[in-house]
Amino acid sequence: MRITIFGTGYVGLVTGACLADAGHDVMCMDIDEQKVARLKQGEIPIYEPGLETLVTENVGQQRLLFTTDAAEAVAFGTLQFIAVGTPPDEDGSADLQYVLAVAKAIGQHMDEYKVVVDKSTVPVGTADRVHEAISGTLGERGVALDFDVCSNPEFLKEGAAIEDFTHGARIVVGTDSEQVKTLMRECYAPYNRRVEKLMFMDVRSAELTKYAANAMLATKISFMNEIANLAERLGADIEQVRRGIGSDPRIGYHFIYPGCGYGGSCFPKDVQALARTASQIGYDPQLLNAVEAVNDRQKSTLFDKLGQAFDGQLDGKTVAVWGLAFKPNTDDMRAAPSRHLMEALWAAGAKVRAYDPEAMEECRRIYGERADLTLVGGRDEALQEADALVICTEWKSFRTVDFGHLQRTLRTPVIVDGRNLFEPEQVRAAGLLYFAVGRGDSLRISGRPAH
Repeated sequence: MRITIFGTGYVGLVTGACLADAGHDVMCMDIDEQKVARLKQGEIPIYEPGLETLVTENVGQQRLLFTTDAAEAVAFGTLQFIAVGTPPDEDGSADLQYVLAVAKAIGQHMDEYKVVVDKSTVPVGTADRVHEAISGTLGERGVALDFDVCSNPEFLKEGAAIEDFTHGARIVVGTDSEQVKTLMRECYAPYNRRVEKLMFMDVRSAELTKYAANAMLATKISFMNEIANLAERLGADIEQVRRGIGSDPRIGYHFIYPGCGYGGSCFPKDVQALARTASQIGYDPQLLNAVEAVNDRQKSTLFDKLGQAFDGQLDGKTVAVWGLAFKPNTDDMRAAPSRHLMEALWAAGAKVRAYDPEAMEECRRIYGERADLTLVGGRDEALQEADALVICTEWKSFRTVDFGHLQRTLRTPVIVDGRNLFEPEQVRAAGLLYFAVGRGDSLRISGRPAH
């Protein structure tokens, strides 16, 4: 098939590369000329395991093309995927300006039947607005052309996006058109051979499915963080609790790891957007609001524990930070707990020495050069002249450490572990004060109880 994709972010680029690798001819369109020039050379602007190789190979085979010309992009494919950003608006609702701009461009340049595929995460009712935008533009041109709009939400995890696309559990398509069903079956046939993954439903149900999935996962995370906070105050160990409840097949082990809050490009904005959608139709989304509130509070956990360790005296301290990305295997720092921590430390007069295997350039892009931030080349270098260590991201390279080395290197033997990577007794046996999430904190530097 000939397929057009508008947008070369995480969703658009992964979708385009995977469909091209399956044998389709794909053209990705983006208005960023510099990004497109890099992509044509096989260079990708984001870190996603395996993506650079996939892009390079398919650019070389001329199955994956890039352009900044909207007219060329619209003319190329029968399927027109919209995979542009939907950032949160001021009130938390999804901003659809980029989605609707693409819809108008399609209406402006199309001269034959097209299927417009909403791949971006969009609120319920967006397909209707996309249809209206295209119809209105066609009307302004004075032409009558057939087209369909369907919903095909993405279910990609950053850090495992290619695996999720090629071996995902389901492919959701919202449409009532038999022609669209036929074309979408052809599009996804390479990934639908072993077992039937395609799930056809009405458009609005497909749009809601994406938000409901992310809200459910975010709810599990916030629930476990709530229980972890209780465990700290009740003298229980959340890791034992986690294993106890995860063994129940009705609950399972996925997304029940407590920590310092969720971040990234999806969960924060999608929970907000779904809650705002509910409010707009007169429904009070109490659970969704609570999920968001718990997560916002949880992001203060790391700074609060540092404050407990040093009796609130953080002015002049230097803190080593391991991990900047919101999760491993990505360089994405959107809504990352590390950002909340660092900004709170700076406001308190502390300095940061930070290391992340992939997110260093992203951190420089966000914060620029500043006297209270030093980005270093490795985890051990971050410890130099540091008063404490905080772990924000559970990269594998942080899981195995020499606690004796940490105790000797840190000015004061304090570890705040936002991802519960270590066993408390092992850390404390090395003479370190260990503050985890829901595992019973050490004493303050002064010797007074942490709670």
